[in-house]
Amino acid sequence: MTRSRPAFAAVLVFAASAGFCAAPPLALAAETSRPAAVSPEEAFSIAREGYEMLMPLVIMDLTRRGQSTQAPGGPPPRVPGVNRFAHAEAFPPGDFREIVRPNFDTLYSTAWIDVSKGPVTLEVKPGLDRYYLLPLMDMWTDVFAVPGSRTLGQAGGKFMIVSRSWKGKAPADVEVVRAPTDLVWLIGRIQTNGPGDYAHVKTLQQQVTLTPSVAPPAPEIDASFNRTVPVARQIIAMPAETFFAEAARLSGLYPPHDVDQPALARLARIGFKPGKPFDLNAQPVAIQSAIRRAQMDLLMSYRGAGLSVGEKRGTWRFQPNNLGAYGGDYRLRALVALGGLGANRIEDAIYPNTAVDATGQPLVGSRTYKLHFEKSNLPPAGAFWSLTAYDGTGFPIQNPEKRYAVGDRDPLVYNTDGSLDLYIGQSPPDAPALKPNWLPTLADPFNLSLRVYLPKRDVLDGRWTPPPVTSIDAKAAGEAAKAPGL
Repeated sequence: MTRSRPAFAAVLVFAASAGFCAAPPLALAAETSRPAAVSPEEAFSIAREGYEMLMPLVIMDLTRRGQSTQAPGGPPPRVPGVNRFAHAEAFPPGDFREIVRPNFDTLYSTAWIDVSKGPVTLEVKPGLDRYYLLPLMDMWTDVFAVPGSRTLGQAGGKFMIVSRSWKGKAPADVEVVRAPTDLVWLIGRIQTNGPGDYAHVKTLQQQVTLTPSVAPPAPEIDASFNRTVPVARQIIAMPAETFFAEAARLSGLYPPHDVDQPALARLARIGFKPGKPFDLNAQPVAIQSAIRRAQMDLLMSYRGAGLSVGEKRGTWRFQPNNLGAYGGDYRLRALVALGGLGANRIEDAIYPNTAVDATGQPLVGSRTYKLHFEKSNLPPAGAFWSLTAYDGTGFPIQNPEKRYAVGDRDPLVYNTDGSLDLYIGQSPPDAPALKPNWLPTLADPFNLSLRVYLPKRDVLDGRWTPPPVTSIDAKAAGEAAKAPGL
């Protein structure tokens, strides 16, 4: 999640130069709604707000298609259709591009849960004796239920996930969870203490099961999805007429939230209604132009916007308290969907991020940096913490060490007073003993996420702030390693 800004400039250049056009929307059966008369200025304002509200829904569907469908004759999808788990067996590789800002602390367990044909039971068997998280996210990206170590402890539980209209009766030992949309994304995470822990985590993954009331279908064949282009680029390159037509179709399948009524009432003025076809090209030319301008204006407003989201504490940004439960905060929800899809609620994990050093200069891999924690100011994690570097697009930095995060589960070398120095840059500290404290980068600009799992109250209350990242040269890092304090 969040986490930092998407590379909108590069994406927009890509869209313009490549001439990428997403697949045309599926046809709808009903007739196109006739809009009331609006001025171009009104259409611009309505479309801008509506695009921002609708964007997460379209991103979620693109993500679903990329994960759980397959091309004709192509390899099986990573997630084997709906109502089945896909358990990761290893951390993501350095060239991972499926979602932005993946973590290297947990093994993922992913499922797309479809309750339109009947309930699906999620069971967590007793005995998961470490941090785990099984958040359920609706198609608008709101996290509406969070089975996990914070809410369940080691006791586990059974949850019958049902549609909004379900009227059945659940067994006495099962908790009913009513899904806001018939399709739900589960992005499970189980604490993984390095590659040597993979085998044990694999046994823990088998303690989490999905049992649908109806046998799940075979994976969907989707010939039109472009699997070579990341979803963030697809959404930004998608023409306005395609976007709004797809959003109309999808919002008929996955109803908007009650809080969305005012935005939907405004969208109706330009002919947009959930479940009804929307044909932008049937609008007057001036209205077409206004809606297309609204899309571009909104996307351009996102350039660098991730750097100003949330609370600034020193040189770090903390996610807002409503992360994952957005209400009517459409801008935050859209920015997170575009730059950190799958964000958790902050009570389960929080990810302060920074792209600057102590002097406010951008972080660049050609320099060497130090992050110094006093003993009294180490990250207050109820579970564990880690530091990860990402490139300007939010993806892992492919480095020769194939090391993408450092944290308190690594064999870190602490100073004699209990303080800790982490080194970030292309080259390790001169002292070989300090190599475990090194987070490798390349020469390009980068940003950092400091993940704190089960943050303690002083993190959530705003009383804890990470220290700034300081720039040092390689020689200084070596001298620091030899200092008497070590």
